[in-house]
Amino acid sequence: ACLSSYRRPSPETAVTDAKAAALYPNVARALVEAQAKGFQNAVKLDLNGNVAEFATANLFMVKDGVVYTPAPNGTFLDGITKRRVFGLLEEDGVEVVETRLTWSDLQGADELFSTGNYGKVTACTRLEERTLGWGPVTTRARDLYFDFAASEGGV
Repeated sequence: ACLSSYRRPSPETAVTDAKAAALYPNVARALVEAQAKGFQNAVKLDLNGNVAEFATANLFMVKDGVVYTPAPNGTFLDGITKRRVFGLLEEDGVEVVETRLTWSDLQGADELFSTGNYGKVTACTRLEERTLGWGPVTTRARDLYFDFAASEGGV
């Protein structure tokens, strides 16, 4: 993923609390920009310069074993899969914190991963020029999610 020059709109400027057609052109512009730079996805900031999400999914960051994710602030859809993974990690004893994240925070991350309906739990393996991978927390989050989905509770 790379940093997108396109920002997420605020609730005062667009419908941000739903999968709305008006938001898709902004996502498409970020993805075209990312692909032109050789990336598959982009990190989107909100209008205040805080990390909102990936262009196509919610974002999680791992630093020193603690999982961080942007606090819902009305600029992105607080996804069902995000909520599920958040809860599964907490139930597993992992500290998960919703907070304000900056681009600088992401650059110092040990792991980054996305959650969403399409990719479920997916590692971000490169942030700009920095190589990342499937770290232990990302792998655990994915395993927990798929174990839940395969169980009676996931039906």
